Amino acid sequence: DSAKAFYAALFGWKLEDMSSTEDMVYTIAKVGDREVAGMMATPPEAAGKPPSWGAYVTVDDVDASAAKATELGGNVLVGPQDIPKVGRFCVIQDPQGAVVSMITYSEECVNSAD
Repeated sequence: DSAKAFYAALFGWKLEDMSSTEDMVYTIAKVGDREVAGMMATPPEAAGKPPSWGAYVTVDDVDASAAKATELGGNVLVGPQDIPKVGRFCVIQDPQGAVVSMITYSEECVNSAD
């Protein structure tokens, strides 16, 4: 919650919790009506690692893109999984070691942005 307060004050963001599961609350940051960022708490499996921001590349099919990354010599670090009301994402590592996330937004999320 302290990170939410910090970034909301720094960038003038309005924050909205989009999903809440036992494991995660995903928060969308908005400027006006435009979604500009998202954030979540550090998951338990990342305990001991410093908090960070990650870039997401939008793809048509996260599952197919994760499989292709593996075929091309990359590694899937976080397998494809759903973010309720947002979409489906995964985290990969390219053959050189760089990490990037991919996301396919749900129809619900895309339609709410219109």
